[in-house]
Amino acid sequence: MKTRFLIIVLCLACSVSFAQRKKSTKKTAAKNPPPVTLKVNPDKQVAGANGAANAGIQPIDTTKKKPFDRPLDGYYKKNNILSAKVTPYANLREADVMFAKRVWREIDLREKMNQYLASPKGRLIDVLMAAIDAGELTAYDPTASKDDPNGDSFSKPLSGAQARSKMADSAVVDKFDKDGNKIGSEVRAGEFNPDSVVKFRIKEDWVFDRQRSVFEPRIIGIAPLYKPKAAGLDLDYQPAFWIYFPEARPILAVKEAVSRNNDATGLSFDDVFVKRIFTSYIVKQSNDKDERIRDYAQGIDKLYESDRIKKTLLDYELDLWKYSE
Repeated sequence: MKTRFLIIVLCLACSVSFAQRKKSTKKTAAKNPPPVTLKVNPDKQVAGANGAANAGIQPIDTTKKKPFDRPLDGYYKKNNILSAKVTPYANLREADVMFAKRVWREIDLREKMNQYLASPKGRLIDVLMAAIDAGELTAYDPTASKDDPNGDSFSKPLSGAQARSKMADSAVVDKFDKDGNKIGSEVRAGEFNPDSVVKFRIKEDWVFDRQRSVFEPRIIGIAPLYKPKAAGLDLDYQPAFWIYFPEARPILAVKEAVSRNNDATGLSFDDVFVKRIFTSYIVKQSNDKDERIRDYAQGIDKLYESDRIKKTLLDYELDLWKYSE
């Protein structure tokens, strides 16, 4: 009996000892965790502080790149010109038109007063071409036809590519076959040079409105002029395409024209034409024979005739009024 009791006590003592040993082993493992193995990338090496290459250890970039914030070029923003609205003309009824005369005139950008229209900081032709390419403006073919003898009635629209090809210099290029033999030639359009545009033509109506007692011009169309070549000879200036001016006014109103004397004028290209801030000369007025001035005057006489027509228009309004003492 005593022997059995001793065996049971020894078994319990062994069990307690084994449990205490297992518990101490877990605590030791928790205090000393296994080492962490770093993944090594043999293709990338980063130099340490001592100049040695530590293979596979990549530093973490804690710096954050800030987005680029462009500084203001000046001390104020020019926002007024970007939100400018077109000042509409006064309503005109046919019954109120007492007198009307159509006039074609040309603006030469080489004259001192007009040079700002060809400034590299903001050219008029660049504004028109950008609007045509973007589909905001429609260019019209200046080719004369039976229904449009002068080619300026906005009868045939052009695509942006067709309008740009009108302004590009063209050259005759020879064509060869695979054996190197010349088989013909073709005309290819070159690149457009905005500095080649030195003249614009304007079509406008001078109207006397008896309702408001105002004699004023209203521009209908504007066309850049180019000088075509034929058989190696330079021909006279011709319109490349026509732009309907009332359609172009909202675009011209938000494009600032460069001023020679003041950078804070806020002058738009629409203001240039509406306020008549340019110099020009008349090349044609409406007449029964549909003649241009050069058809019956040559040399300096063309300028004299242009001044005579201009004076006639201005004198018409003056002759309407009579002052008596």
